[in-house]
Amino acid sequence: MRALKLLWASPASIVGALLVPFFRSHRVSSGVLLCEGAAWPGRLGWRYRAITLGHVVLCVDELDDALLAHELVHVRQYERLGALFMPAYLWASAAAWLRGGHYYRDNRYEIEARRADH
Repeated sequence: MRALKLLWASPASIVGALLVPFFRSHRVSSGVLLCEGAAWPGRLGWRYRAITLGHVVLCVDELDDALLAHELVHVRQYERLGALFMPAYLWASAAAWLRGGHYYRDNRYEIEARRADH
């Protein structure tokens, strides 16, 4: 089953893997590649600490326990939805915004992930 989850999420993981060389440190934990330390996203206007792409977590600074728990929820979301996660995430952002909410804070996938980081 684990191999199927890896395969199902692999389109996003491949994109994440392409960015790995641009992070200072890398380690694998529970089948997830964790990359930390990169100033360049901030120079490009990136405002968030981390992003998950399949089984790759990219963090601009260092992952703390709360942030890691949050990002691991996104890994599980990729395992459920595979390549459909990105369009589903974008749709959830648009739906939140159309309801008068915040595109990030009120995104259903972010709400689910925030439950884990408390």
